[in-house]
Amino acid sequence: MKIGLGLPIANPTALLTWARLADDGPFSTLGLLDRLVYDNPEPLVTLATLAGATRRVRLQTEVLLAPLRQAPLLAKQAATLAQLSGNRFTLGIGVGGREDDHAAAGTELQRRGQVLDEQLELVHRLWSGEPHGDSAGPIGPAVRPEVLFGGFRPKAVDRVGRWGDGFLAAGPLEYMETTFALARMSWQAHGRPGEPRLVGQLNTAIGPEEVAGEARTEMTRYYGDENFANAMVTTPATLRAQLSHLESLGADEAVLYCWSPNPDQVNHLADLIS
Repeated sequence: MKIGLGLPIANPTALLTWARLADDGPFSTLGLLDRLVYDNPEPLVTLATLAGATRRVRLQTEVLLAPLRQAPLLAKQAATLAQLSGNRFTLGIGVGGREDDHAAAGTELQRRGQVLDEQLELVHRLWSGEPHGDSAGPIGPAVRPEVLFGGFRPKAVDRVGRWGDGFLAAGPLEYMETTFALARMSWQAHGRPGEPRLVGQLNTAIGPEEVAGEARTEMTRYYGDENFANAMVTTPATLRAQLSHLESLGADEAVLYCWSPNPDQVNHLADLIS
């Protein structure tokens, strides 16, 4: 099972350091979350910057809130990042459930799933080189990035078999077991060969207590609920146990999402997984 890093958002200026350390270490992927009404770096711009600062590690949105964006521009941005990074970009997609994000973007919260399905049909046509429509031609580059879906409901997970390459799960391990099974069922129901790629996210802060405290503060500020932070993995023994459990569920990759911006986290985690 591969191990990736979820990048912290509290100090964007430190992300180049994180990326270079991860690229020199044992990590497979750098993931970055997405919000609109929040003080986080925009993920496509940020990952493009990190792609230029790294050689081999993959770049991944976890997850990009696609309904907040225009589909033709999103298709062009994602394809460009895949092309210029040497096909190291994975587009993780979700719908987003925060009312303020959709209010700022001028989108309808209740239609976000329908909007995403419409977007997916269009971006896949554009990635294959087809014209936009009767009044506009192809929108290059004709490059399709790897696509993973995140979500919590069966209808959301079913997009894996319809449109994607795999599923990105967050939350408790028992939830991941359920959604991994739904992703496999969707894959089979849509007649896809092989197996979907399955990725699990673990919120992690390893090191001195002040690092874990800082991570809990940042996570609580982001989610607005301290219960999420209370479930954070903070000890090596717990991390090893959860990684072993995740691997037993059939995960191809675990992404350790680090909420503390301290770059020492990269070295701590590298030592644990090496």
